[in-house]
Amino acid sequence: WFALRGQNFGRIRTALGEVHYWWLLPALVVYFTGITIRAYRWSILLRPMKRLSLREILPITAVGYMTNNILPLRTGEVVRSYVLFKQSGIRKTSALATIAIERIVDGVTLLLFILISMIFVSFTSYLRHIAIIAFAVFAVAVIGLFLLTLGGTFRDRLLQIILGPLPTGVADKVEKMTESFLGGLAVMKSKRDLGLVGICSIAAWTCEASTYFLISRGFPSELTSKMGPASTLLTTGVGNLATLVPSGPGYVGTFEAGIQAVLHGALKIPLEMSFSYAVVLHAFLYFPVTIWGGFEWWRLHLSVAQMRGLEDENEADP
Repeated sequence: WFALRGQNFGRIRTALGEVHYWWLLPALVVYFTGITIRAYRWSILLRPMKRLSLREILPITAVGYMTNNILPLRTGEVVRSYVLFKQSGIRKTSALATIAIERIVDGVTLLLFILISMIFVSFTSYLRHIAIIAFAVFAVAVIGLFLLTLGGTFRDRLLQIILGPLPTGVADKVEKMTESFLGGLAVMKSKRDLGLVGICSIAAWTCEASTYFLISRGFPSELTSKMGPASTLLTTGVGNLATLVPSGPGYVGTFEAGIQAVLHGALKIPLEMSFSYAVVLHAFLYFPVTIWGGFEWWRLHLSVAQMRGLEDENEADP
């Protein structure tokens, strides 16, 4: 509703007809480079548990993207942890801990992009509110992660308070899950690995921002003239912060609303042109990686029944 309100569909059709789509080809190369960097970043987060090669991690990353695009509420993150367990034996809750670190680092990187863009782009009150809320959320998340890695009596007492009222069987299971999750946070104790994770995050999101910029080059001058480096960073930051919130399959509408908040709200690009750009960009980010992830799902011989079977297995990871 936010993305479509007030739109003139005839003008949208005209705007889409004016796009030079060949710009998608170089953008695709840069985009897949960014995904490869993300996969390498995940391998760094998993090092304390098991060293995995990029060749092992990349297909699982593609499957995660694919399932996020076809299922709601970022279900792909859970599926990714199941596939990783099937392929490597790493506990699912430990894998989810590394994915939580990924999401937090992503949010911090996007906030950095937004802060840089603030120097050059005039913010609307709406964008300012988004930045303030996002900063508060990720600041709390970062502090929480570091407190969890510190350990000590405070964490132990808190766990005892939570487990105390629970039946013995449930309490034991929750305690094992907690220990497994904390094991996935082990990378937080290595400054070197954390530094590598930060560098990879900036590199990966720079690749994605570059795809935003390249695709904008195929649009008429009323958009390209305003999509400079700073505007591109702002668009990347706001558009993707919108997708970090659990939403419908493929973030349909959520992503478009975020892009329009920048292009139409801050940069004053016509509404239909802003929406057309968001649609082309979203299709570009959606279909290639979904097809790739579907191929990897088939190649790894995965199935929904298999995922359910993994849930029921009485292995070390609850």
